[in-house]
Amino acid sequence: MHSSPLAALCPAVAETRMPFPDAYTHSAQSRPPQPYLRPKGGSGRSAPGLALSFTLPGDIRSARIARAATAAALEAHGLAPYVWPVTYAVTELVSVTARMSPGRELYVSLRHRDDAVRLLVWDQHPHHTEPDLTTLCEARRRRALWLLAAVADDWGGEWGMCEAPLPQRGTKSWVLLPR
Repeated sequence: MHSSPLAALCPAVAETRMPFPDAYTHSAQSRPPQPYLRPKGGSGRSAPGLALSFTLPGDIRSARIARAATAAALEAHGLAPYVWPVTYAVTELVSVTARMSPGRELYVSLRHRDDAVRLLVWDQHPHHTEPDLTTLCEARRRRALWLLAAVADDWGGEWGMCEAPLPQRGTKSWVLLPR
């Protein structure tokens, strides 16, 4: 059986075949639209920290959207030093979570509080009833995120994943990067 590079990482999820669209190729002249984000805050008050949340389709192409929105939000809030590690982290997390549960929506949350940026990606990957399958699925997810782990460690941060608390279902993966 041929395994597509876009196949689901979870062994329990049926292989999903997605065609390679022409959307991956962009000319240097046509720059994709950038989200318009500006920090909130009135005159005389300190602006609240960055708080951005959005939902994306469970497709690896969503990583590009997440990366653009994240970079724009960080720059709009004066957090340019975080742009590289956080956009890398969101790209990796969205790509992997989209492959864990293809076709299901992903939720992305980006926050800046207490001199740290916290990124959370929640996917709707179902909980497995068989312990061996749960272990294999988690190992595949961790293996797919090995470079993210190295980047988080290099920046003095941490990352992890856990099962979403009820009534939600799925997995929450997060990265915390201090200033």
